[in-house]
Amino acid sequence: MKSESNTVLITGGGSGIGFETAKLFVEKGNKVIIAGRNLEKLEAAAEQLGNVSIIQCDITSESDVNNLVVRITTEYPDLNILINNSGAAFGYSLAEGANAHASALKEMEINYLAPVRLTEKLLPILKNQAESAIINITSVVAIVPWAVMPTYSASKAALQSYTRLLRLSLRTSNIQVFEVLPPLVDTAFSKNIPVDKMDPKDVAAAILDGVILDKHEIRIGFSEMFYGLNQQSPEKALNALNGIS
Repeated sequence: MKSESNTVLITGGGSGIGFETAKLFVEKGNKVIIAGRNLEKLEAAAEQLGNVSIIQCDITSESDVNNLVVRITTEYPDLNILINNSGAAFGYSLAEGANAHASALKEMEINYLAPVRLTEKLLPILKNQAESAIINITSVVAIVPWAVMPTYSASKAALQSYTRLLRLSLRTSNIQVFEVLPPLVDTAFSKNIPVDKMDPKDVAAAILDGVILDKHEIRIGFSEMFYGLNQQSPEKALNALNGIS
C-alpha cells in the first residue's frame, strides 16, 4: 500500500505509539487526524507534530464516536486509513483477588469493543476510497497470554480474532486489514512494569514498513520469536513468557 497522500485517523494519537506513528505519517506527506479523550494532550501533541488535526473523543462513548464519525464524514470524506491504537491495561495477579472483573470490563471496552464499533461505523467511508487500510494494534500477549496482565491479554486476543475475521470478510474489497503485534512498549501505562520495553518509535517504523510491504501481520521484536515458539508448543510459549521453567 502507498505510504503517501493518505488521510489517516489514529486513535490514542496524543502519546506513545499513536504519537510516533502520526509523526511518521506526517513526515511522509499524509493528512493525519489524531483522536483521544484528553484535549490538552492532543493539543500538546499537535503543537509538536505540526500539520495534524485533532478530534477530542472518548472512543468508549457512543455519543462521542457518533460525533467523530460525523466530523470525519463531513470534513475528511477521503479518509482511507484507520489506526485503532487506543488502549488500556491493568497489571495484577489473578491469584490476588484484585477485582479482575472490573479491570476486564474496562480493558474489553477500550481494547476490543471500541475498535469494533468505530471500525464498523467508518467502513462505508473506507469502502469509498480506491485503496484503504484498517490497522489494529494488538500485542504479543494476543499470541501468548501474560500472567502480569491477564485480562489485558484476553482483550488483545479478542481483538486479534476480530482482526483476522475482518480481514477474511474484506478479502475481496479495497480494504486491507493489518494487525500489529508489538512486545511491551515504553509508554505511560507500562512505566511501572520492571521489564525491558521497546521504544514506540521503533514500533511506528515497523508499522509504516509493514503497510508499505503489505505485511498484514506485523510482529515486532520478540513477538516473532514467541509466535514461532507458540506454533511449536503453546505450553512452552506460555511457560517461557511467564518465566516458568
